Amino acid sequence: MPITIPADLPAYDVLASEGVMVMSDMQASAQDIRPLQIGLLNLMPKKIQTETQFARLIGATPLQIDLTLIRMTEHQSKHTSAAHMEEFYRPFQAIKHRKFDGLIITGAPIEHLPFEDVTYWDELCEVMDWTQTNVQSTFGVCWGGMAMIHHFHRVQKHLLDHKLFGCFRHEIIDPTSPYLRGFSDDFVVPVSRWTEMRQSEIDTVPGLRTLLSGSEAGPCLVEDPAHRALYIFNHFEYDSGTLKEEYDRDVAAAKPINVPGNYYPDDDPTRVPRNRWRSHAHLLYGNWINEIYQHTPYDIDAIGR
Repeated sequence: MPITIPADLPAYDVLASEGVMVMSDMQASAQDIRPLQIGLLNLMPKKIQTETQFARLIGATPLQIDLTLIRMTEHQSKHTSAAHMEEFYRPFQAIKHRKFDGLIITGAPIEHLPFEDVTYWDELCEVMDWTQTNVQSTFGVCWGGMAMIHHFHRVQKHLLDHKLFGCFRHEIIDPTSPYLRGFSDDFVVPVSRWTEMRQSEIDTVPGLRTLLSGSEAGPCLVEDPAHRALYIFNHFEYDSGTLKEEYDRDVAAAKPINVPGNYYPDDDPTRVPRNRWRSHAHLLYGNWINEIYQHTPYDIDAIGR
């Protein structure tokens, strides 16, 4: 079954050309089923790139998905046109009366700031509290995951002395988790961050379960059953060239940056990088969608009761 997105959203043609099943709003309205309602709170500066990445993953399951693009109410995007934001995004305050089967909160390039210094932190706290009554399952990604684990459990992020940048090997910590069905014993995950969450601090919080971790990159995926949430601190959703774009950008700006490790063949940035995480990305998000489908109420208004 397809993901339902507006036919004039840039992601529509991109995903259709890749063979992902997409459906316009008009087509979806003619079907007599209840699609899963998934929201994407997009905090990344390159909105179109990010919305395409996540739509690709959640649109690859056998279930019909209605995707709602959400933005912080007062925050104005500097890197995406106002016309795109006006046409395709809804401010949180305009949709907070709704219920969602799932919500993704993306990362944001503001790691150096204390959480409380982020201009939209107060509204984001409102969003995170709102998920407990209006969302069946929430997926916090990179900074979004750090924000959630900090908000609900006061776990701190810690600045690194260098950017953790590249494709790092990870392994399964909890092989019984339904979110990890089909995973290999070890695999690589793209990582791009200046901060870390420490396993020793996560372990002090009763109920949190680390599902994936790496010897170099630390904890990767944490389940928070009490808040019906997953926190991932790395980037399964990245395209093949996303790390290259970040590297080339920093080199062009004469910023200090290391070549992303274990990404280019022989660590040679003149060669084309190869994607070695795509299958696990689809597994993870497909398993998440399946778990939502198995546990969300058919009556969407019953979510959070």
